[in-house]
Amino acid sequence: MAYPYPAGPERPTSPWVVVAAASIGVWAVVATVLCQAVGWLADQVLLVTGLHTPAWTWPVVAIVNAVLVGTPSVILAFVPRSAAIRTAGRVWLAGAAALGGLGLLRAVPQPQNEFYLALLALLAAGGAILLRGRPSLPALGFAAGLAVLLPWLWIGALGGLAETVLALLAAAAVGWLAAAILDAAFWDRYGVVLGGFIAGVTLLLLAAGVGQAGAQLAAMLVLPPLGFAAAALRSAAPLVAVAAAGPLAFIDPEEITLLLSSGRDLPAWAAIAAAVSLAVAVLVGIGYGLARSRLAHRWAGAVAVVVVVIAGGAIYLGPGQPGLHGERLFVILKSQADLTGVTGGSHEARVASVYGRLVEHAQSSQADLRRTLDRWHLDHTPYYLLNAVEVEGGPAVRAWLSRRDDVDRVLLSQRLRPLPANPGVSHGDEPAPSAPPWNITLIGADRAASQLGVDGSGIVVGSSDSGVDGAHPALSGGFRGGDDSWYDPWNHTRTPTDRNGHGTHTLGSAVGRTVGVAPGAQWVGCVNLDRNLGNPARYLDCMQFMLAPFPYGGDPLTDGRPERAPHVLTNSWGCPPIEGCDQGALRGATAAMAAAGIFFAAAAGNTGPFCGSIDDPPAPYADVETVGAVDRRKEVTQFSSRGPAESDLAKPDLVAPGDDILSAMPGGGYAQLSGTSMATPHVAGVVALMWSANPRLVGDIPRTREILRDTAVSASPGDSTGECAPVDVTGAGMVDAYAAVQAARTAS
Repeated sequence: MAYPYPAGPERPTSPWVVVAAASIGVWAVVATVLCQAVGWLADQVLLVTGLHTPAWTWPVVAIVNAVLVGTPSVILAFVPRSAAIRTAGRVWLAGAAALGGLGLLRAVPQPQNEFYLALLALLAAGGAILLRGRPSLPALGFAAGLAVLLPWLWIGALGGLAETVLALLAAAAVGWLAAAILDAAFWDRYGVVLGGFIAGVTLLLLAAGVGQAGAQLAAMLVLPPLGFAAAALRSAAPLVAVAAAGPLAFIDPEEITLLLSSGRDLPAWAAIAAAVSLAVAVLVGIGYGLARSRLAHRWAGAVAVVVVVIAGGAIYLGPGQPGLHGERLFVILKSQADLTGVTGGSHEARVASVYGRLVEHAQSSQADLRRTLDRWHLDHTPYYLLNAVEVEGGPAVRAWLSRRDDVDRVLLSQRLRPLPANPGVSHGDEPAPSAPPWNITLIGADRAASQLGVDGSGIVVGSSDSGVDGAHPALSGGFRGGDDSWYDPWNHTRTPTDRNGHGTHTLGSAVGRTVGVAPGAQWVGCVNLDRNLGNPARYLDCMQFMLAPFPYGGDPLTDGRPERAPHVLTNSWGCPPIEGCDQGALRGATAAMAAAGIFFAAAAGNTGPFCGSIDDPPAPYADVETVGAVDRRKEVTQFSSRGPAESDLAKPDLVAPGDDILSAMPGGGYAQLSGTSMATPHVAGVVALMWSANPRLVGDIPRTREILRDTAVSASPGDSTGECAPVDVTGAGMVDAYAAVQAARTAS
């Protein structure tokens, strides 16, 4: 027994009751779409601005949504005399209850998607059992669901094994719950059109509770049109179960975000898949409604399933992205190398000493873990800059690793799933400047070259970012060259390349001809961001490459060349929790860079004007030079993150121009961009000038930072939200290239 639907064939006689019922259905649709869309947009605004989204946010959205829909549905379920109207109210009430209950699960953090899917499967199956649902499973239902799934087989990509299995189980449970709400007694009361409308509203409510934040928006497009096909088949279970697998299994909810690099990334592709699925669902519903009698033959369902399965296989193995593309695990070991006493000697010798100690310690302390991983055939990548190992595995492997005595903690290493086509390349539409831009003259870098004759010659700057357009006129002449000056751990390109443009722009501000602070310096590059997202392992890949470059295909632990390490690093990135980092994830890596005498400049972040907003590694660390942004008036910008950092450490250290900065973009053009990302390369470029002017300063980070601080000019703190101390807004002030080079020349 399922719902106690009122018996009898009666139909409502008052047109006002019908209008009221239809209005409540429309209200349910409008309220649900608005609640879910506004909730997701608010979530994204908080994410983009760097603010933490409280765990209770989505449960509150779900409850509010359920109340807004459920309250008029209660009235509709018990007040009207018409049994048909009351039945509509009751299924909508059940849909609202399902939305509220399933929506509570979004309190689970997005990186723990496997745990979320397991809970979703259990809760949806529990609801179906509570309603005593007994779904029928017509073959035509499977065929229709598979047809709706076809766009996801083309556009989407599966996650890890455990994530995929749990997603399929969750989709099956959601289909079961849909069948329990829309059971045989419901279909006996309505025809295809009216039943399809009522079922569609119900499926919209159910879809709003299915999937992590972002995934439910796709489900809300995919599932509701299936109401009409379900009405024709008199069964919702196989339709909903198979169709729901698209949003649940074939997209990563963390990637449905505005943080991704362009309009042609996963959010756009997910919208395309959902829209095509919607169109297919509408066509299936119309087709089933018109051809019900012809499709009643048993062979029709079997033939339809075979045809769609063959088509789906061809799509998935052809233009699709077959295989598993799940997250990996970043395992940080308890034992970390001791780098005390690494001082003196030449810069090259100091870097080599640090590299040797780190590699020796990693190889000895990781030996037992790596043997065990080999024995279990778990793919893994060892790291030495931070004593860590990246491991392929799901929740079970993570639990096992976390219990090992030699493991400190296990983080998720976010991996982007492949797209059906590259997002495209960002270009600049402004011409090359004929004179140094305002930001170069504001800090006096042009005068350092014209009056002091210092342009960064003899110094190598390393850029870890989205890549570099090595053919750009502003940068091509400065590439160091050789087989160890470029590394792309994401896409394994052999020559400097950049699709996003962020890395080309930032490096241009450091060493670019005309637009750069130190145009005489050489550069090397590494790709640690793919489509504007990274993970702890990829950030560490590039940092290791900067400490000891190695040739293409080389092993960082055995083929590193510390004598080829760049002198100065510009880092316009941060590793937030969504990418897998915790506060201390990269602390050992930046400490090793400082011990080696490699200057590390890092962006403060763009989460201002809130106090204490410098929180994503590596910006909060004491051994990096953290850089905020000012505008033409030397006023700290609204977006520039403020300190203090952890343990009340005063940050940023300096500020530099970061508003409407003109620099290079892929393809040979130029563009103006804003951010602390644009400010950071100014400081890296100034250090290149200082070390070029006085080679005795190379590797002497404490003295270099002291000169930068002592020669900085005052900057206006602008507006801040909260009671920020001035030093946590402007640091020591705005970097002054001319004064810093003058002071460096006489420094001992």
